Amino acid sequence: GLAVGAARAYTRQATISRILQRGLLPSKVADIPGVTSSLVYEPSDDGVVGGDFYDIFPCPGDRWCFVLGDVQGSGPEAAVVTGLARPWLRLLSREGFGVGEVLDRLNRLLLDDAMEAAEAAALMVAAAGGQQLHDGTQSRFLSLLYGEVVPLPDGGVRCTVASAGHPLPLLLRPDGSVRPAAEPQVLLGVVEDVAYESQVFDLAPGDTLLCVTDGVTERRSGPLMFDDGDGLARVL
Repeated sequence: GLAVGAARAYTRQATISRILQRGLLPSKVADIPGVTSSLVYEPSDDGVVGGDFYDIFPCPGDRWCFVLGDVQGSGPEAAVVTGLARPWLRLLSREGFGVGEVLDRLNRLLLDDAMEAAEAAALMVAAAGGQQLHDGTQSRFLSLLYGEVVPLPDGGVRCTVASAGHPLPLLLRPDGSVRPAAEPQVLLGVVEDVAYESQVFDLAPGDTLLCVTDGVTERRSGPLMFDDGDGLARVL
């Protein structure tokens, strides 16, 4: 009896998680002229929807925007926040706000009372799956890497990026040198009065920009994490 009930609850949770996960990710991403982009996404196999998401989309003014985010936590709470953050980002980007301004406005939205409605929706989803919902406040916290790419007339692109509590993107030059391409800043949804800043650099032919979530940098091998001692930069 108990085993059958637990199996049914797990099946309901896994089904809801799969449906939520499919809805959180774009069906396709845009191709950026002059840029070869590759995406690798590996969801967890524990039947719980995660908070990682990504997007690449065109914007007015010959701009292309890219996003890599990670809502703190997992399950319905994280899924609901992710489901709001991605369309909010698209809307703000297409309204013509700069990279830092987009993060400023998204931060205020995450701190707004409207998030209470999202948490109520998560409660209903969790109840349908027979899950216990934890305190949803932490799921308002969002690490995000957001960038804007503009093709240059002579080849390459100009890239403007900002990181909010997210693993920093790494810029690999053809000579093998590697450096962070953004400055660390506070998570979204934590502090109300914050002004996010962006960094600008050019990507020339042969350059590589690597963007990851902490699912990569915090992958463990015994007591060590993958990015201990700048492990990710050394791999590049």
